[in-house]
Amino acid sequence: MKSLLKIAALAVLTLIVTGDTSIAQERGGSNGLSPDAMVSQTIFNTSTITVTYGRPGLKGRELSSLTPTGEVWRTGANEASTITFSTDVNFGGEPVPAGTYTLYTIPGENWTIILNNVLTRDDGRPAWGAYGYDESKDQVRVPAAVTVTDAPFMERFAIYFDELTDTKTHLNLHWGTTKAAIPITID
Repeated sequence: MKSLLKIAALAVLTLIVTGDTSIAQERGGSNGLSPDAMVSQTIFNTSTITVTYGRPGLKGRELSSLTPTGEVWRTGANEASTITFSTDVNFGGEPVPAGTYTLYTIPGENWTIILNNVLTRDDGRPAWGAYGYDESKDQVRVPAAVTVTDAPFMERFAIYFDELTDTKTHLNLHWGTTKAAIPITID
């Protein structure tokens, strides 16, 4: 009986340890400098949106040096950020089928938010940053409303949802005092 309890305890411990390890490996593991994050929002109990991304910090640097104007940015740190829609949605007014996409941004006076269909590199590893970004694989590009001075200061880059209704939410990209918002709606 005691050895059966020991085996059961060992099995439970193994499940706990391997469960934590598999979650940490979803984004390939982080070096700890830019921790990984995941945020999810359900709209009207029918459509779930999930974003996984890295959260770099400003650390005294200017935002413009980390998100150069007019250049494709990975929208976070480390591996390319991903966004998953459980159902078809309208992203910034454009129809987007259910699925998972990489999330890129082109910062500037007006920001452009990009959903791209390339999730892995040629060798099968997850897309890394904006390296290998292929514009021909864009699902959509949409303009984002940008607030520069009214947003509270955010040391670490954050993605979050607000303005939730039964059919809509806003996806927010917020870093420093810059915040870009994209409406996501369902029919």
